[in-house]
Amino acid sequence: MALGKDYAAQECSIARALEVVGERWTLLVVRDALYGVRRYNDFLVHLGIPRAVLAARLQALVAAGVLDKRPCAEAPRRHEYVLTERGEALWPALRALGLWGRDHIPGTAPLRYFRHARCGTELGLVGDCPACGGPVPVADVEMLPGPGLDPEPADPVSRALARPRRLLQPVDLDPV
Repeated sequence: MALGKDYAAQECSIARALEVVGERWTLLVVRDALYGVRRYNDFLVHLGIPRAVLAARLQALVAAGVLDKRPCAEAPRRHEYVLTERGEALWPALRALGLWGRDHIPGTAPLRYFRHARCGTELGLVGDCPACGGPVPVADVEMLPGPGLDPEPADPVSRALARPRRLLQPVDLDPV
């Protein structure tokens, strides 16, 4: 029996979600958008993804309402990709998937820690704050480097993401 190309016959919310975010690279594009990557070239450099694949994934995420494509303020002929509310809602799933990878894939040292910026407590499984009780808005999550993160990455996007920062803040490749 041939493997189908979609999940149309599946009556399942996971299958419907995979129709939007189940392609290879898609969740990594969303992850980078959560980290503050917004420009096509920055996604390209950080992910090492083929250009055609990145263009297709960005187009599909915009069409699905996960990303919004906007003109860049300082470069009028260029665009940036910003997560929509629908895209930000993927944070708990990505958080849980990252922890699963850290805890269940042998030899995976923590690459990043995520904490509640207001109180400094490390987040729970789905992005909740154990100290404050309840979910933490994505914009109130601070990302810090962990011991498994390369301290001297080669590309400028990875260097910017290796510094403590809040999620969703645009990547600044030239910090003062």
